[in-house]
Amino acid sequence: MTKATQPIPPQHEGLIPHLVCDPCAAAIEFYKQAFGAEEAHRMIEPGGQRIMHAAIRIGNSIVFLNDDFPEACDGQSMSPKALKGTPVTLHHYVTNCDAAIERAQKAGATVTMPPADMFWGDRYGIVTDPFGHKWSFATRLKDLTPSQMQAAMNEACAPSHAAK
Repeated sequence: MTKATQPIPPQHEGLIPHLVCDPCAAAIEFYKQAFGAEEAHRMIEPGGQRIMHAAIRIGNSIVFLNDDFPEACDGQSMSPKALKGTPVTLHHYVTNCDAAIERAQKAGATVTMPPADMFWGDRYGIVTDPFGHKWSFATRLKDLTPSQMQAAMNEACAPSHAAK
């Protein structure tokens, strides 16, 4: 008896970010060092060196990666560096935001927003990896209701507060 193919592979149920990294092999090594990623697999282009597809695990999440293939995109390079930035931030809750950001920085990331306590109840900060991708880290400090968060945001963004 043959096992039926599942339409959604096991452990692939949620959204999976897919990053273009230049070079992808170096990005995989960086993510291992900076975020504790584990490589699941990689496929090299036939007869070449670039990675057509790779997958890593960070915690319980899967991230797909590949090298930049401008020839497959009408000559347009798709890495964040080639595009001069990205509007996307990958967010990760961790048990110690400061330690996660410090680890990423030691591995070569640039801290773009140092960790700080935020009005919504998290300690939060952002790094940019050497490949142009932004990663935010947070540790929940206190649980707030939506109305408590709204009130805290109003206070944090009040004109008199900003002038201090």
